[in-house]
Formats: sequence, structure tokens, C-alpha cells
Amino acid sequence: MGKGVKAAVVGGVFAAMVGGAGYGAYNLVSALNGDGSTPEVKTGPPSAEEVAEASGKFFSAWEKGRAAQAAAYTNFEAPAEKLLTAYGEEAHITGVKITPGAAKGTTVPFSVRARVSYGKASKPLVYKSELKVVRGETSGQALVDWDPSVVHPALKNDGDTLVTGESASPPIVAVDRDDRVLTKEKYPSLGPILDTLRERYGDRAGGTPGIELVVRHTAGDAADTSLVTLTEGKAGRLPTTLSGAVQAAAEKAVQSYDESSVVAVKPSTGEVLAVANNRADGWNAAFEGRVAPGSTMKIVTAAMLIDNGVASMNGPAPCPDTATWQSQTFKNLPGLPANESATLADTFMRSCNTGFIKLVDEEPLTDASLTAEAQERFGLGRDDWKTGITSFDGSVPPSAGPDRAANAIGQGQVQMSPLNMASVTATAKTGAFRQPYLVPPGLDDRDLATAKGLQPNTSYQLTQMMRLTATQGTARDVMAGLGGDIGAKTGSAEVDGQAANSWFTGFRNDVAAAAMSEAGGRGSEAAGPIVRAVLAAGG
Repeated sequence: MGKGVKAAVVGGVFAAMVGGAGYGAYNLVSALNGDGSTPEVKTGPPSAEEVAEASGKFFSAWEKGRAAQAAAYTNFEAPAEKLLTAYGEEAHITGVKITPGAAKGTTVPFSVRARVSYGKASKPLVYKSELKVVRGETSGQALVDWDPSVVHPALKNDGDTLVTGESASPPIVAVDRDDRVLTKEKYPSLGPILDTLRERYGDRAGGTPGIELVVRHTAGDAADTSLVTLTEGKAGRLPTTLSGAVQAAAEKAVQSYDESSVVAVKPSTGEVLAVANNRADGWNAAFEGRVAPGSTMKIVTAAMLIDNGVASMNGPAPCPDTATWQSQTFKNLPGLPANESATLADTFMRSCNTGFIKLVDEEPLTDASLTAEAQERFGLGRDDWKTGITSFDGSVPPSAGPDRAANAIGQGQVQMSPLNMASVTATAKTGAFRQPYLVPPGLDDRDLATAKGLQPNTSYQLTQMMRLTATQGTARDVMAGLGGDIGAKTGSAEVDGQAANSWFTGFRNDVAAAAMSEAGGRGSEAAGPIVRAVLAAGG
């Protein structure tokens, strides 16, 4: 419940307090105006003086370890008191000293210096955070706007807490495919992934636990985040399939575009070479994202058309301005001219929506044909991938009505992650589905998913159309200057109320990569440069 309810119940207890006379009655009456009416509740943003006073009281109580008192200065007392209590009792943090910075409006940055102690071990704890002061909805008081991140920025969700004790899992030293050490400091985007690898494989890697201060997350199956190591455990060595060079390029590339993710895989083996995210929420959308992939899905759709004898790369696939399917009208991206004499290769490399829409009602295609192609040939949508960490296998459900056509161009009910689309490109390139994986399956005897893969002629035609797209089509500008065997497919996925999500997938020699940038626009505008940078580093 939000703070401010005290003022709302004053009237209800008036009679009881008057009966007591004396001090209680005086306090109540003194809280009223001279004419006996309730004081006017303040509105609007807190003033600078109110911000300083509210934050100052909160900091002072926190420093003294008075969790209940500090929580009373927030707008959500119960969760604030619970976390602030754990700060001292479960995390064993003492000697707290808070130094406020200059307020920026109602936001107050601050730094914390303290100590974490457990048994005979003790280490300093130093970090920065910030809080915001708001006005209570009913009381009008200036209050700290409660969020777990106020206590520590690594606390992301309600229910996250701080704990000091023996590690839940032994530490690991994760190494790349060339036996080079992978650290959070050198590869920040890998931080949550390295935590997960430690949780899943720490025992198998041969290490022993130490004593640590950690963030214990409650969302999903997120691993603990280590903050301070008080007593070192013995780290086990964990091999991964990652390439340090490709990972570095991926991390640098996503930093140029907000809410972006990228994955690179090795088509000949399925090994994941890089996974990077630049997201405010810290989520591994590269592996777990579930969004429409836009026109990158046309790789799978084209395979379906070829396998079912509906079209071939040099066969007709007219590209009119509009196409109607079961009462819904589909259009192309602005600026794409109609071409009634287009082949499938033309329609593919120019990313013509209408050309694909006009072909999806051809016999023998059914509402389930795209689903069958995705599952049987590309290994998608069966929930059986075992990558070594949590991942999404894609979803291409059988769809009737307008969604059957929308699915064909990567909209409708189709959902993919960059991992899925990198795998699609790898399958198109080699003709074989090799399930992507981050940790060698022999480490825990995982059985990797299998699928039929593509017929040789289908794989050849897809690869040729992707090569044309990279050299003459919508991906030409992005891929210009890259040597070797290159191919690509652009995509943009419409999202209500915002700019389209930008998608791009491509290959260069034995590297396939896919990227997605939320609200990034057309595929060549955000996702494209990310993929190009990764292919340049690894191809």
C-alpha cells in the first residue's frame, strides 16, 4: 500500500482520541487548522527543501541500521523494511556511511561505503546508487520512491535480496574456444551468462565454494550475482564455445544501439561464438527474446515454398503494391516499386511482402505448412534445444485466417530470438540443422536436438538468394566491402505504437549471425551494422 493512509483514517479515530483527553487530544487538534478543518494536502513535485529533508532522513535511519524507521520515509514501507532488514541481518553489512551528491531535480545520487563481515572475514563494500523523492498520493508528504535498486543497483526486481554466506555454487574460470579467460570486466555483456554458467556447472567444473555477498534474484531462474568475495573458493575451469575476438566485436557493436542483441554461431558445428546484449533490463534477449522476426523469416518461408513445389528462385513471384489475404490487405515498405514480373529471387532480395503473401494460398500449402517446415527442417519450435543456459527455441504455430499470411513475412504469431535466426541462417548455409550450444554437451551429457535439415537443392537456392541480397539487394550497403562468401537477409517487424524493430541476419564463410534492435527501424539501419561488425571479426 502506498504511503499516506495515516491522514485518511484520522477522522475515523477522532472520537476515541477525544475520550482520552490530554496529550492525544492536543496532538490531533494541533494537526488541524484553526477553524477545525483538515490541513490542505500538498500537491505537485516536491521542492528542493523537501527532497533534501526526505532523503536526509532516509539516509540517516539507514546508516544507523534502523530498517523500520528508514522504510517509514518511503512510499512502500513493507518491502522497504524487509530488504533493509536483510541488508544488516542476512547480508551482514555494517558501518554504513552514505554520501549524497547534488540533487538533480527530485533525483538524489549517493555513494555508500560499508563493510561486509562473516565469521573472521571482512571486506569493504563501496558502490553508487540513486533515489527519487515523490509526493505521497494521499498524504502529500515528500517520500522516497521505493525501488530495490535504491539499496543496491544490482537489485533488479521486487523480492531480490542480499545474502552473505557460503556460495551456492563454486566459482568458475570460464574460458573461450582458444582457452582464453572470459571475465565480466573484459566482457560486461557476459556477466549474467557467466553467473548462470557458474550456477549450473560450478560443481561439475571441480571447484569448491567460498564466502560471498551475493544478490539472490527471485525472477525466473536467474543465478545469484556475486558482489564481494570474502573468502576465496577454488575455481573450476569451464570450457565454452565462445570466441573472445568475436565476443569483443559483438559487445562493442551493440553498444551503438539501445535495446539491441546479437548472436553468432559456427554453421559447420552449431557452436555459439558470441552472445551480446545492450539492454536496460540486463536480460539475455539474444537467447530468450520472443518477438516477431519480420522479413528475416522469409528464409524459412522461401524454403517452404521451394520444398512444396510452389516456387523456385528463378520462378515467378510477382510483387504488386498490395496483396489481400482473407480480408486483410498487406503492403510493402514505403519506396519499394511494384514488379509484376519478379522472380522469387527478386522478391526475396528486395524483401517484397506482397510477393510472399500471394504464394501462401497455393496448393498443397496448408495452415500448418510453415510450422512443419520450421520444425522438421530448421529445428524450431519444439522446445528441445539444450544450449547450456536458458534459451528459447522459436515459435511458429499453425495459424488460420490473416495470421497465416502474416506469419509468412515474420509477423502474426511467429516469435524468434537472435539465436533462432542465427541458427536459421546457419541451416540455410550448410543445409544441416546443428543445434546451437554454448557449453560442450559432453560436460553434462546433454542430448542436442536434431532435425532433417534441408534438401541440397533447397539449401543451394536459399544460399544463392541470400548472396544476391548481400550484393544486390536490401543488405548491399551494409555488407559492402566484406570479403569471402557472404549472404544476408534484412527485416523489420512492425510494433503498435513505436518504430519497427530492426532485424538482420547474415553469413560470412563459416560464421552466421543475427541481431535485433528494438525500435531500430529498418534492418539495415541498426541490426545490420551490428551483424556486419560481428562477421568482420569472425568471418
